[in-house]
Amino acid sequence: MMPSSSNGQSMTVYKSPTCGCCGGYINYLKKNNFQITVVETTNRMELKEKFQIPADMESCHTSVVGGYVVEGHVPVEAVNKLLSEKPEIDGISLPEMPAGSPGMGGIKSGPLTVYALSKGEKSEYFIK
Repeated sequence: MMPSSSNGQSMTVYKSPTCGCCGGYINYLKKNNFQITVVETTNRMELKEKFQIPADMESCHTSVVGGYVVEGHVPVEAVNKLLSEKPEIDGISLPEMPAGSPGMGGIKSGPLTVYALSKGEKSEYFIK
């Protein structure tokens, strides 16, 4: 397991007021020492456009941490890698809402693939 880089790192999570799984993800982040600010929004598509998230990389919520976009139920290990390595990308995404991912119920059916995002496009996977 990768050492924690979060140590009180501030993160803003943009979510729908009616989304239940987003709350599970927020609790997961708090347990991993992130300081969370929640912004409820009803205009999900405007948010995805603002952060240049490709349609096939979208999930239910969008977060911003350390100048990077984090889309979806991304595991803390991937967020910590992003914050410690500081790659020249716009952010990372775990598309859709996979079962067994942080904040989601169900059983994970395989490895979670987190993709790098850059200039409105996905690139190679960031972490598996």
